[in-house]
Amino acid sequence: MQLSARAVTVRFGGLLAVQDVSLTLASGEILGLIGPNGAGKTTLVNVLSGFQRPQSGGIHVGDTDYTRLPRHSFPGAGIARTFQAVRLFKNLTVSENVETSYVAHGSSRAEARRRSAAVLEELGLAEKAALPAAGLSYGEERRVGLARALAVDPKFLLLDEPAAGLSPPEAEELRHLIAALRDSYGCGILVIEHNTALVMDLCERIQVLNSGRTIAAGSPGEIRANPEVRRVYLGSTSLQ
Repeated sequence: MQLSARAVTVRFGGLLAVQDVSLTLASGEILGLIGPNGAGKTTLVNVLSGFQRPQSGGIHVGDTDYTRLPRHSFPGAGIARTFQAVRLFKNLTVSENVETSYVAHGSSRAEARRRSAAVLEELGLAEKAALPAAGLSYGEERRVGLARALAVDPKFLLLDEPAAGLSPPEAEELRHLIAALRDSYGCGILVIEHNTALVMDLCERIQVLNSGRTIAAGSPGEIRANPEVRRVYLGSTSLQ
């Protein structure tokens, strides 16, 4: 099974945010999507998750065209995502924050409590389950956001800047966690991330955007050696 963007173009007024970009994410693989700020990465993920319709091109899950389907159809296809801003319900407990996502996707209250407990255990948050979400650290908030995305039982999991604001040890823990989730759920995982060390260590394939276009795609080794990628990142991000 594949999630694919086919020749996608997105415009915002006179701004061409994504231009003729194609991407495939297969079940069981981890794909990195990197590029400078404004490259079109989040816009592309918005298209892949139904939050943004492209002006041209299409989104397919297998042979099914999802391009013009409503946003609520995408979780039914097993497409889940996280956001750069987690936006938890700070007045609810950690468990209640996760339970709301399960209920929203069709679970009963009892099933939501059971499944929330299981996923919080999986993500190392079981001891925080009954505590107010307002008391979480930034890294813990991001894990709760990931727990909510897992309520979809994803076939494809799209992670937008999951390591943003994390310390190096926290980012390393996250790398192991993402790999474990891929193995546990058998899902394809797309990672947008400025932490290129994490991307290079985690992903089997990497696609690079710049100014709304794909400028490179390949293995981590191929991306490191690509002169155009090195030029684009010179002075801002090291791919060594």
